[in-house]
Amino acid sequence: MKRLLLMMAAMIAMGTAQAQHKSLDSIYNPAADARADLKAALQKASIEKKHVLLQIGGNWCIWCRRLYKFVEDHPKLTEEQNKNFVVYHLNYSKENKNLDILKELGYPQRFGFPVLVILDAKGNRLHTQNTGLLESADSYDEKKILEMIRQWGPAAFDPVLYAN
Repeated sequence: MKRLLLMMAAMIAMGTAQAQHKSLDSIYNPAADARADLKAALQKASIEKKHVLLQIGGNWCIWCRRLYKFVEDHPKLTEEQNKNFVVYHLNYSKENKNLDILKELGYPQRFGFPVLVILDAKGNRLHTQNTGLLESADSYDEKKILEMIRQWGPAAFDPVLYAN
């Protein structure tokens, strides 16, 4: 069983590595089985002791594409993100709004797109991030994103940090 889980995690990791270099026109997949993909992301997060970072949006969304590219173009952000999270780009478009999942996540679309939702490895929602608060002029702010990643990564939830 453990071997099967490790093989699944490796397959997901390969998909994630490939996803890191997607075209800006295909970050989100309207045809994806988001429920199955989310389940796989949670399994991978559990094995790797990470959280899941959902970036919700669509290929139609310029700010969604900007956020993806911004993180890709800043190695420190990419490194911290990958160290702390399994990332999944949850589609929201006219082809597939994934409304059932968004309902379960507390309607994060109320903040506009993209919106980030952080889940622990059991699927519990820890945080919903309005990405407008991470912007700077017509782009994003590296320090704000890095701070958000660090504040909501698994290490920030270590009880030892708060013993005194």
